[in-house]
This record gives sequence, C-alpha cells and structure tokens, in this order.
Amino acid sequence: MLLVASTAAAQPAQLSPRNANYTIDATLDAASHTITGSELITWRNITTRTATDLQFHLYWNAWKHDRTTFMRERARGSGGGANQPARTDADRSRIDVTSLKLTSPATAEITTQIHFIQPDDGNTDDETVMAVPLPQPVAPGGSMTIEVKWTAHIPRPVARTGVIGNYFFIAQWFPKLGVLQDDGWNCHQFHAHTEFFSDYGVYDVSLTVPQGWTLGATGVQRERRDRADRADRRTTTHRYYQEDVHDFAWTTSPDYIVRTARFDHGTLPAVDMRLLLQPEHENQADRHFDATRVTLKYYGEWFGAYPYGHITIVDPAYQSGAGGMEYPTLFTAGTRWLAPDRVTTPEGVTVHEAGHQFWYGLVGNNEFEDAWMDEGFNTFSTARAIAQVYDPNYLAVRYFGGFIPWVFNDIVLTRETASNGLAGYRRDAKADTQSTPTYRYYPPTSGSITYSKTALWLNTMERWLGWPALQKIMSTHFERWKFKHPKPADFFDVTTEVLGRNIGWYFDQVYRRSDVFDYGVQDLKSSRENDQYRTTVVVRRYGEATFPVDVLVTFKNGERATEHWDGKDRWTLYAYDRPAQALSAEVDPNRVLLLDVNLTNNSRTLEPKGPAAATKWSLKWMVWLQDQLLSWAFFV
Repeated sequence: MLLVASTAAAQPAQLSPRNANYTIDATLDAASHTITGSELITWRNITTRTATDLQFHLYWNAWKHDRTTFMRERARGSGGGANQPARTDADRSRIDVTSLKLTSPATAEITTQIHFIQPDDGNTDDETVMAVPLPQPVAPGGSMTIEVKWTAHIPRPVARTGVIGNYFFIAQWFPKLGVLQDDGWNCHQFHAHTEFFSDYGVYDVSLTVPQGWTLGATGVQRERRDRADRADRRTTTHRYYQEDVHDFAWTTSPDYIVRTARFDHGTLPAVDMRLLLQPEHENQADRHFDATRVTLKYYGEWFGAYPYGHITIVDPAYQSGAGGMEYPTLFTAGTRWLAPDRVTTPEGVTVHEAGHQFWYGLVGNNEFEDAWMDEGFNTFSTARAIAQVYDPNYLAVRYFGGFIPWVFNDIVLTRETASNGLAGYRRDAKADTQSTPTYRYYPPTSGSITYSKTALWLNTMERWLGWPALQKIMSTHFERWKFKHPKPADFFDVTTEVLGRNIGWYFDQVYRRSDVFDYGVQDLKSSRENDQYRTTVVVRRYGEATFPVDVLVTFKNGERATEHWDGKDRWTLYAYDRPAQALSAEVDPNRVLLLDVNLTNNSRTLEPKGPAAATKWSLKWMVWLQDQLLSWAFFV
C-alpha cells in the first residue's frame, strides 16, 4: 500500500543556508536492536576556509565501553540526565561505518582512510569523532556529495536514546558532519554534560519499522509503504521530510496512542500538533496540548513565530530515559500516572522542551561550548511563560518510589526563585566561570551554571531594565540569529545596540567571572537622643560582585527612607535623625538582584522577636526547602 500525506503546506522560501543536507534510508530490526542505514550528504563549504578533510560525529560510540570520555565524565558524577547504561555488551551501543565514499564532484572510495581523533582530551579510547582526509580540497563556496553506509546497535536507554521493551527512541543515531568554521572544524567529542552542534539543511529520511507500529519523527510524513519481506516479516517504510533543521530524531512503538490538535492564534501561524501518548496517560492529552499552546503563544509573541506548521509531542515510555529532550519539530515531554491539578507535571517539562524549538531549534548556538545560550535562555523563558498561566503552581513531593504525589497547597512555587533554580545556583555559584566552554565545566555542577545562573541573570535584567527592554533585546537577538550560529558576543552586542549603552560591567561579572553577589545589613541601631531618634544603618557587600541596590529603612511611625546605593564600596553607613525609632532596614527590598546568594542577611529588624517573627522565618525556610527540592528534581 502506498500512502502519500502531508499535514502542512510546503515552506514558502529557504529559511536557512541549507549547506548540510541528508537523504537517509534506515531499517530497524526490532528483535536484534540494530539499525542498518545509508545516507547521502550534500555539503557546501560556506566558510572562508578550504576544507582538506571531513569530520563526523559518531555519538553512539560514547557508550561502547567504560573508557570513553562520556563514561569517564559520568563516573565523576555528571549523571548526564538519564539512566545509567547497562554494563553488558548486549545493552551497549556502537556505530560502525562500513563504507565512505565521495560521489561528486568526483568519485573516490575513502573508507580505508577513516580514523578517529580526540580534539578535546586526547583520550585514544574515545571514538566519537571520525575524520577522513579528502583526496581533493573543497574551496570556499565549493560543494561535494558523500555517501555513508553504517550499522548501529541500539543501547539500553542512555542519554535520552535507546530501547526498552518495544519502545524505541532514536536520537543522534547517524554519522553527522561537524560544523566547518573559518578557523577549522568544530567537531567535539561527546561529553556527558553537553549536547550538540550542527549545520542547517534539508532532511529526507525513509525509516523501515515493523508493520503496525506507530512512528513519529522530525518533519512531516510524505509517504508510507507497506511491505512483506517474507511471511513472518511485515514492515512499513515511512518517509519523513523537513527543510531548514539541524537534526533529525524519531521514535516507534506499537503502544502509542495518537492524538492530534491545532494551535490557532490571531497573528501567529497555525501549527498542527501530533501527540504520541502512552496508554496509561491518555487522560492527560489535553494538558500536553495546552502546555504546547502556551509555549507557541508566548514565545511567539515575545521572540518570534514558530515557522514549521507542525510539531510532534512524545510521551516517553516508563523508565525509557527519553523524557525532557528537544529535537527539531519534535520533543519528548515527561509525566506521571498521577498528575494532580495545579502542579506543573506534565506542563513544566512540556513548556520547556517545546520552548527549545526556539532556543536551540531556530537559534542554533553551539551547545558544546555555549550551552547557556539555549538552556539558560529557555529556562528563563519557560519560567516566564508558566507564570502567565499556571498560577498558583503548587509544590508536590512524590513518595513511595516517586509514584504517589503529595501536594503542598500552602507552598507556591515562585518564578523568581524555584523556577529559575536559585537553590542550585546558590550551591554552585563559584564552581565555574560561565565563559568557560561548556564541555569543560566541572560535570556535577554544570547544570547550575548553564541553566540556573543564566535564568537568574536574565530575570535580574528584566527587574532592573524592565520587561519591554529585555523583550526587545531577546526578540532582536532571535530575529537576527535564527537559522544561524550566534556566539556570546553577538548577544552582548545586541544588548548594547538595543539599550543604547554598554552594560559590559554586568556581563563581566555574570559571564566572564565567577564572582558572587551578596549584599546585607550588617548593623541597625536606633536610640533616643533628646527629642529625636538617632538611627544608623550599616550595609555591606559581602560578595565580590557589585550591583546597584536600594536600601529601605522603615520607622515605627510608618515613615520610610529609601537610599540608592551603587553597591561598589565594601560598606556604607546611613544615618537619620527622626522623631520615630527605626523598625527595620533591608537591602534590595524589591528583590531586583535575584543573583544574591544569601537572603538571610538582607534585612534586620528591631521588632521584638515573637510568634510573628517565627512565622516569618518558618515561611522563608519552607521557600528555601521547595527551592532545593525543585532544583534537585530538575537535574536528576
């Protein structure tokens, strides 16, 4: 049977450079957990540098044995965000290139020239980067076609890919070219705490899987063919096509329930939504769709429109390790059998991963080197989008192995602290300088620097400069760099352009150094002198970093005095002669500086400590507790 289908109109124009185009034909053997594939890559040199070799990512070789760079880093405690791989050979993975040849501009067989390189750490046991010299160099503007054949063994779930039971989620699964830049190939080894980087192109992918199994993939299905290879083997070949993307992922299982819906908006393009749902989560379909709509609406209004016209939401199988990951036009969510109302499961992860269609999918920064430019931007954007709709958002803690949720209706998760990961940042603030290439971060604390620190300094910018200014900065950056590869300096330049002034002193501290922000009230005294009260307040900068903060002094008669401190000196004294005694003093009363790592020293009071004070501090401790719990849950 031949079926031709398309759920979205053809794209009106070329959106990206399309310099790395893949035509792939792959067959899944579900019984042996293997893929046999071939691909034709049409590659164009868009740099000023002549290419004398080719470099490919072979990501699945990261789990061949325990001596790879990925596995060594994981052993140091990175976790990698997924299940630990099994140690038996049958559950490991590998990808073996069996043939590599050039088909244009001239034919050349170069399989025997294949070798592995380790540009990051020199670990000769790591085979995640394959290199091959070219018989003829490719000059700037030149192009070539490469034919690759390979076989791959699918792992037990690891790093959000693999097989468990009859559920397959297949990502980073084919030999993929690195990115040639003016200074050479950017093709890093696979690290446990970084993700990916590749060029934009057109993907035309034919996938053969067991007949009757549902398949979802990047792009839209253009063709489906049923075949009977033999009496006991019936398969279906699904052909998926997508323009202007930089990756391709897919999933198949006989158990998926398929639901469809649509995103409609007055000014943004309509988007067809397809949800592949686990049977036990069937009653959560609308929650997945609604959360995806929230993302498409707010990210689209704030930054720029989602251009593809379709999106696939995948509800991964239990214990598959595939939840919470992004791929072009397709992402995996993550939920539980019991999902109480007013708790953002599955909404939180759905908004975040759908949001990566913007920060990662459309603005294609280098996740090996500058992961904060997508993960941090998206953590900030996710928290802001959730705050528009899911309010109140209550804390829930799961017991009995994570199955039974208990909702704390008196603890509301706040965008400023919990959703931005203040607890994780507070713990790891000095672990790394953010400008360090991400793959060189200390593995156990990389998430706090990548996700939380960025979200906090962006949210601080919003509270300091105002949302209209930050929204213009981010939307300008989005429009200028979508379908391109921005670097940190490009975002900083946009900030200067939009604001009309340079705030490099701020980026020096939050990006180029690991200094911490910590302001507090060191001393508060207020005593009668004749018919007045003499009040003195000493505020102190305990951290290395500086930021302008307000100091609010409140008096017992209701009067207030607000000082605007530039925060540069180590300490400053303010003195007042007032008819009333002081009640309290507080640094940064409006919580503009969300990067402050110690809130316990921000205020002092002369009010006698009693039940009210106990209540105040118990509530603060509960907020800190929920920050810690949420941060822990996000990174494990």
